[in-house]
Amino acid sequence: MLATRTMRFEFAATVKTSISGKSAVRVHVLSRDNRRNMNASDFPALFAGIVCLSLAASASAAPKSAVVRRPVLDMFSKPSRDADVVSQAIYSTRVDVLTKRGAWANIRTPDQYTGWVEKKGLRILRGGSYPATQKVAQVESLRAHIYREASVTKHAPLLSVPFDARLEVVSEGSGPAREGDDEHWIEVRLVEGATGWVQRGDVSLEAKPQNISELVELSRRFLGLPYTWGGASAFGYDCSGFTQMLCRRGGVQIPRDAQPQADWEGMTKVERSALQPGDLLYFGASADKITHTAFYLGDGRFIHATTNTHPVVQISRLNDQPWTELLVACRRWKK
Repeated sequence: MLATRTMRFEFAATVKTSISGKSAVRVHVLSRDNRRNMNASDFPALFAGIVCLSLAASASAAPKSAVVRRPVLDMFSKPSRDADVVSQAIYSTRVDVLTKRGAWANIRTPDQYTGWVEKKGLRILRGGSYPATQKVAQVESLRAHIYREASVTKHAPLLSVPFDARLEVVSEGSGPAREGDDEHWIEVRLVEGATGWVQRGDVSLEAKPQNISELVELSRRFLGLPYTWGGASAFGYDCSGFTQMLCRRGGVQIPRDAQPQADWEGMTKVERSALQPGDLLYFGASADKITHTAFYLGDGRFIHATTNTHPVVQISRLNDQPWTELLVACRRWKK
């Protein structure tokens, strides 16, 4: 009978690449009984095992996908609620989870912005997606209530989600009429899997990029909303979050912050005398020290989220102080 013997190996692989681009692998093997070096070609099974381990390590290092389960999720500069808010992610936004630390996760939003959020504000996606269907209801009201049934009187809303949130449509049949009128409802699936009902007048089932005239009209709907540092939702915007949202609704994803927006390669420089509605204005000490941005409406007026005078989204005039002296750059984003 042939005797068999089990041996425990510790091994490491070293890859050396020559100037010509060819790679050679040297596997270092250490057992209790001997110590020797061998080429990978001499030990194909071991080499295959190393490759599998390497691929598994690479896969485990890939970011996990998650979806935001809160109406608005604050993103912090550090994993602490005592840190400053750098941005926000709204309900149903799909994000990459880069790393975790205790009750916190560092995420990356679709605009490539990163920040720390509380893990309980996320639902990790394991082989699925949200929305899981092609039929999506995009919130057009500043806020939309979602109810457990098609009634505004029987129960309080399950939750209220902000403008731009995307909801998975379960059915868009006529459904029960709302009390007192003939408006109808849409059944939607929530991030957690439960279903709810949203009023048809709060959403669009065929959202598409808007033209400049439509964006000018849209921007006025946010007048009076509170200025919010790091804000990127209809619960409250900061200056660059507001202009980013308007451009996104126009079909273009621009950077999150004001300085990167002005420097972005997708922008075209525009002279003040050649401004057109929809252009973006940038203010600061100089073109490389920009601290504020706004959306130009035409006729010397612009709309912006600011703390100047009163901290709300408001319309100002370009010839007024302090704006006329602080304007350092004008940009036209490409559609």
